[in-house]
This record gives sequence, C-alpha cells and structure tokens, in this order.
Amino acid sequence: MSPTLSPDTDPAAEAVQLEIYRRMPTGRKIELVFEANALALALATAGLRSRYPQAGPEEIRRRLRGLQLGEELATRVYGPLESSE
Repeated sequence: MSPTLSPDTDPAAEAVQLEIYRRMPTGRKIELVFEANALALALATAGLRSRYPQAGPEEIRRRLRGLQLGEELATRVYGPLESSE
C-alpha cells in the first residue's frame, strides 16, 4: 500500500477524493482555492483579534501583512508596526 498525501486518511478514501478532484472542472478547482484562501485569512484575522483584543482594524491588518509577507518585508512595504500593547 502506498502512503497517502495525508497520514490520517484511508488510502481508499483518498483515491476517491483525488478522482473527484480530477473530474472537477478547472473553474470549480479555482473557486475552491479562493474559498480556502478566504477561510485561511479569516482564521488568521480571528486569531490576531484574539491575541490582540485592544488592537484596532489598522493594527490587525498590519499584523496580518506581517504573517503573510514576513515581518521584514511587511515593515519595508507598510512601515513599522504601531502596537497597541
């Protein structure tokens, strides 16, 4: 039995899932990627709000950019982080 892409997924289940993706129209695959990206951003934003409850929307956006780009590049592009801490 070959290893699966996800160690907690049964190989037969993964084979079915991969076949579904193979048959899926390209446009739908792109939609799924955009949906996953939006979910990841929403979860990251929620995590930042939880960790920095006093931060306003601008600080949360700036902290999100730090996560996305790395702090060094985010500082070069958006300027230093002005923290509410």
